[in-house]
Amino acid sequence: QVQLVESGGGLVQAGGSLRLTCAASGLTASSYAMGWFRQAPGKEREFGAGIRSDTTYYVDSVKGRFTISRDNGKNTVYLQMSSLRPEDTAVYYCAAVLRGSDPSDPSNYAYWGQGTQVTVSS
Repeated sequence: QVQLVESGGGLVQAGGSLRLTCAASGLTASSYAMGWFRQAPGKEREFGAGIRSDTTYYVDSVKGRFTISRDNGKNTVYLQMSSLRPEDTAVYYCAAVLRGSDPSDPSNYAYWGQGTQVTVSS
């Protein structure tokens, strides 16, 4: 049974940093593409960052501020977020196992975590 458990969310002031963690079980995270998505109230789930083999992908709005990485020994994927803005406020979800070619399409992922809330105050 595959499980993805996110942690690390919280309340932070604008300009601050947070590191989100996605702990995977039931699969070897290093063998699959994984992604971070976010969903703000009243908005659709949107792509934030992805990693496939050694290639990383970012939505333009987070480039230079967010970094996705893996720790294969811990079967974990991280999202380091810096220079946070109020518009980054959302529930952040980890996704695993890309079934299609587009890592930014949420419908292409087989597994999802429960999400962790990130709130950035101005």
